[in-house]
Amino acid sequence: MFLKANLQKYLICLCVYLVGTSLAIAQADNFPSKSIRLVVPYPPGGGTDTLMRIIVPPLTEIWKQSIVIENRPGASGAVGADAVIRSPADGYTWLIATPALPDQFVNQLVPVSLVSASPYVLTVSPSLKVNTVQQLIAAAKSNPQLIRFGSSGSGSVSHLSGELFKSMAGVEMLHVPYKGSGPALSDLLGGHINVMFSPAQTVMPQIQAGNLKALAVTSPKRSQSVPGLPTISESGIPGYSAVGWFGIFAPSKTPSNIVSKISADIDRVLKTPQVRKEMLDRGIEPSGGTSEEFAELIKADQQKWSKLIQDKNIKID
Repeated sequence: MFLKANLQKYLICLCVYLVGTSLAIAQADNFPSKSIRLVVPYPPGGGTDTLMRIIVPPLTEIWKQSIVIENRPGASGAVGADAVIRSPADGYTWLIATPALPDQFVNQLVPVSLVSASPYVLTVSPSLKVNTVQQLIAAAKSNPQLIRFGSSGSGSVSHLSGELFKSMAGVEMLHVPYKGSGPALSDLLGGHINVMFSPAQTVMPQIQAGNLKALAVTSPKRSQSVPGLPTISESGIPGYSAVGWFGIFAPSKTPSNIVSKISADIDRVLKTPQVRKEMLDRGIEPSGGTSEEFAELIKADQQKWSKLIQDKNIKID
């Protein structure tokens, strides 16, 4: 009698599992069946916003569903992240984020797809009479109050890249935080700040127009998107490296098969010649890969920046 009762319980559990699995597979096969909300946690006009407007059109073409971009800036991405965390975990709400996203929010989200892992460009205003990294270092050492570097917010990669530069070069620069790379770029063009570590897609149009000067890239090797620029490492600060990534996240309990489908379709889009060319023309290096690979990158990045934040007692807004 006891064995019979246990067998019945086992069979019931097995049936529930199989039904649940079948429903999950069916949901993934039919995904997406309605429009998707993509939260960009920065103001319009910044690097994140520009990047998503490249990959959204081909995704909507594949899925025959609209992707609605919603800008929700504030607190280095935390405002937008909180909105996504509180959304249903059904795959229909995404967050595009950068390493600036605080760890407590990263831990409440599931990594879906690494869209890009590109170097930042060390950019200066023409009013600052420097043309190389070494000249910038010399200017900062001779007049510590001269250099004002802007960022997309305290704790952002553009901020941390500058702090790493200061630390390794042994110089002082005044940090001026903004609520996104778009507003920071406006003030760089206006002369209110004179240095910026920025995503290439934000500054390259202005550099190409002659409105700004590019000194170097922050990656350990030269970038395939801007091969003519030297690295900061080869320009006099050996070992310097800071790469900014852009990735898609979803609420943490989003079904794994839906996460895998989204990741695979984004990877497919990033490999198309048209999207690759459009990204590279703007100084953005396409990435892709699996959600698991993206999770590993995040883990390594958190360890690196956490140490700098602790060492420099950096406050995250």
